[in-house]
Amino acid sequence: MQLSESVTRSQKPRGICYAIFGTMLWGISGSVAQYLFASAHVSPTWLVGVRLLSAGVLLLGWFAFDTHQSLWSIFKAGRGWRLVIFGLLGMMPSQATYFMAISYGNAATATVLQFLGPLFIIVYLAAANRQLPRRVDMFSIALALLGTFLLVTQGRLTSLALSFPAVIWGVLAGVSQASYTLLPRPLLKQFDERLVVGWAMIIGSLVFLPRVVLATPAHLTLNNWFGIIFIIVGGTAIAYLLYLKSLAYIDPSATGMLSAFEPLTATVVAVGVLGTHLSLPEVIGGVLILLTTVLQAIPQKHVLGGRK
Repeated sequence: MQLSESVTRSQKPRGICYAIFGTMLWGISGSVAQYLFASAHVSPTWLVGVRLLSAGVLLLGWFAFDTHQSLWSIFKAGRGWRLVIFGLLGMMPSQATYFMAISYGNAATATVLQFLGPLFIIVYLAAANRQLPRRVDMFSIALALLGTFLLVTQGRLTSLALSFPAVIWGVLAGVSQASYTLLPRPLLKQFDERLVVGWAMIIGSLVFLPRVVLATPAHLTLNNWFGIIFIIVGGTAIAYLLYLKSLAYIDPSATGMLSAFEPLTATVVAVGVLGTHLSLPEVIGGVLILLTTVLQAIPQKHVLGGRK
């Protein structure tokens, strides 16, 4: 996306605010999920199903109201099969693995491990193109591996700072984040993002529909329901709206770097409000992982001399 010079100069601060607030809402929603898992014993699979179904309906409703276009255009164009693949292999696992990582660990580390996605994208693209990664990519891989080691072991070779399931689900969240990024590319070139993501959410939610219908948690308090509604509306629909609006004022590379506010917010809320403890090695490891995202977002001619 090329932005005009006038838009960049006069309205860039607005785009930056949209991106920051949107990613902060994503980060807060992870901490709210941690609260629901601990206090209300909400099942991660139930919450994922409710979130995907409800947010998908909201996004499709927003698309229909805003554009007055047919919701079925993507199927009439013969792209329904690709949408199903994205929904089941991209959208659904990216949400499920992330929430499972939170339930076995905490929102801060789960959100950071999710940011391993660029590492797996680098590896996939290098294999698909049959060429070695760029120098900046190799540096990013080294940072990500070192950061992951510090995050999950606190620098000790003989023990894990996180439970083994939390580590596995966190790494899988990074893998699924990569598939979530790569799979919808052909669709996003042809269709509105709200249409693609909304349908993918609904398709992904079908896996959990029996759980959603038959296993609604008992004895949910009013605060619990407020938390669930926030995850659906604030942490998904509004966050996505702000993210989309930010792209109208700033470059995607800038939005990518500002996405670091998501794990930062999740960490602040988890530590400050929920009482999650993070050691210094874990904090350093998280910072190193986030640096890989920043490196991948910076124009490559400014990073380590680009491709060598």
